[in-house]
Amino acid sequence: MAVSNYKWIRVVQSVFSHVFLIFVALTCLFPLLWMLRSSLMTNETIFIDKALIPQTLHFNNFYLAWTQGKFGVYFLNSIIYTASAVFAIIVIASLAAYAFSRLQFPGKNFFFYLFLAAMMIPLPGSFVPLVVLMNKLHLANTRIGYILCMINVGLSLSIYILKTFFDKMPSALEDAARIDGCSKLGIWFHVALPLARPAIAVVVIFNTLNIWNEYILATLLLNHEHLMPLQRGLMVYQGAYSVDYPMLMAGLSITAAPVVLVYLFMQKHIIKGLSEGATAG
Repeated sequence: MAVSNYKWIRVVQSVFSHVFLIFVALTCLFPLLWMLRSSLMTNETIFIDKALIPQTLHFNNFYLAWTQGKFGVYFLNSIIYTASAVFAIIVIASLAAYAFSRLQFPGKNFFFYLFLAAMMIPLPGSFVPLVVLMNKLHLANTRIGYILCMINVGLSLSIYILKTFFDKMPSALEDAARIDGCSKLGIWFHVALPLARPAIAVVVIFNTLNIWNEYILATLLLNHEHLMPLQRGLMVYQGAYSVDYPMLMAGLSITAAPVVLVYLFMQKHIIKGLSEGATAG
């Protein structure tokens, strides 16, 4: 009897846990579904039609948002900024992390702790010196200036994550690579990077989401419409077309779609990378 009662308790606990998790998932998904629903309606029916699926679907709202709202330009800018900054972060952070982990040089621990200390500073707190520096270098309102700032924002955490993985790289692999004639850069490229693929995936995902969703720094640095990323352009678009809610919702859907797709396709890498990083020692 005791075993049977224990099994029933486990079943009841499992049912309640799943019901709670489903409820939480629905509360997270409902705003996205409502946004997509509203983007397929007209301005006259969006506040009248209460159905979850509209009777008539107006896909032309996406075309109008893409062309009239200049979301094509904003989308291309975000792609350029995100791809350039993430690639540079991977190269710079992996080189720095490999040096901190496997090389010996004066002040190694001091400089690494500086990077750790930088992680304790809230991101908006670093925006003021970045903006001042960009203005003095005459890089404000330029693509390269914004990309450099986003690289700076993502370096500290990326170096820490990658160093954690390089710390547990077997030294025998380095010795074998040296015997084969590899230089330090060769070991970094042919040995360290392949082993750190889960960590690199985590760094790519986190920085992609951060750069894609960045708004404050883009507002401070970029004033020309042809340079604005999606998040900054969305606010300009909202100010210009705040009355046309379906077009605004279509713009929001365009902005959110890449982030949702990246997370859905890469969530396994996030879990794997973080779990392996947690067991590094």
